[in-house]
Parts: sequence; C-alpha cells; structure tokens
Amino acid sequence: MLRLLLLCGALGCGAEQAAPLTFTMLQRTRVSRGNSIFWGNASLDGRLSHLLEGHNVTQVLPLEPPDAWARRQQDVTNYLLYFGQLVKLFSKERPINYTQSLCCHLGCQLFPNGTARSFYEVTLNGTAFLTFHVPTATWERRWPRGDAVAAFAERELMKYPKTTQDLQHFLNTTCVGILQAQSAGTGKQSSRSHAPLVLGLILGTVALLGMALGIFLCTGGSC
Repeated sequence: MLRLLLLCGALGCGAEQAAPLTFTMLQRTRVSRGNSIFWGNASLDGRLSHLLEGHNVTQVLPLEPPDAWARRQQDVTNYLLYFGQLVKLFSKERPINYTQSLCCHLGCQLFPNGTARSFYEVTLNGTAFLTFHVPTATWERRWPRGDAVAAFAERELMKYPKTTQDLQHFLNTTCVGILQAQSAGTGKQSSRSHAPLVLGLILGTVALLGMALGIFLCTGGSC
C-alpha cells in the first residue's frame, strides 16, 4: 500500500489536472415560414468574447483592433443577410409550415502539455446531425437514420473549400493560435494571424446554408 501511495504521489494521482484553455462558438438559427432568426456567442477561456443577436455580431473582448473588427462585423452581417434571402427564396418554392432549429457548436482546446483538440458539431431540432472530422477535413453524418436531408447536406458541405480546408485551418491553426496567445500572456495576435477570425464566426452559417438547401430541396423526396 505504501508503495502504491508513493507511486501515486510521483505520478500526481488524485491531483487536479490543469483545465485546458478553451475557445468555443455557439450559433443557433431558427427557420420558420421563410424567416430566419440568428443568435449565439463565443467564449474565450470562459469569458464572453463575441455575441450574435439577429444580424448584429459584437466583439466583447478586444481581440481585434476597431478598424479590423468593423470589416469583420460587416462581413458577418452581409453573410447572414444572404442566408436569410436564400431561405426566403426556397420557402416560396417549397413552403414548409413547421420550424427547423439548427445549432452549430465549434471550437478548440489547448492543454497544458501543448497538445490541442478541435471540434465542430451540428444538431438539427436537438438531434445530432453532422460532425466535422478535423484531421481529415471531412463531414460525417450523425443522423440516427438514413435520411436524404443529411446525405444531401453532407455532399454539399464537402464541395467547398470554406467548409473543408478553410474550416480545418481555422480550427487547427487560427483557433489554437488564439489560445496560444492567451497562454503566452499576450492576449492578442497579429492582425495577419487573426484575419481568419471572421471565418469561424460565419462558418456556422455556411454549414447552415448547406443544411437549409438540404431541408428545403429534399422536402418531398427530390434531392
């Protein structure tokens, strides 16, 4: 028993493991009768860093200079407006009288030993729908049944670099870089390395766009 206790002491058994630094983004979209409602947030190590309400995204933590952030903010607004217009267009062609709730949860973690983990998960109406496998930059279906909507959305997302290679780069490089800057105590990165930050903020809507196409076009069984 004494040997076991000494071994545990040497290995740190029972000691609290240092929590990883974490950067997460949560984006929700509700589509109902041709209208889209957006809301969400981003958190950096437990602190609110960005807030999305409607078409407005706010930088709560000063991760980017005001002029750079103003450009990012406009990019996000433009994309959300574009998404809403597409939903209205599809709704006119294929009216749907029920509500769809879409949620994207993505981010990364940096552990004390320097290793990192990134993730991107999508749910539809509260059920796991798609997962992005970061190492291979591929989308994987999580729908509990062989559904044409999930298959269509998966195929659409795999077509574009923004939802494959660019997303992989954001999660593995930009997201982790934000945490490394925090870990180093700088709290900020260069504008060059931070430039793709907007990508993370709008990638949720890119994924939602793929799913919206699937939801609207596949309704009635004509993907």
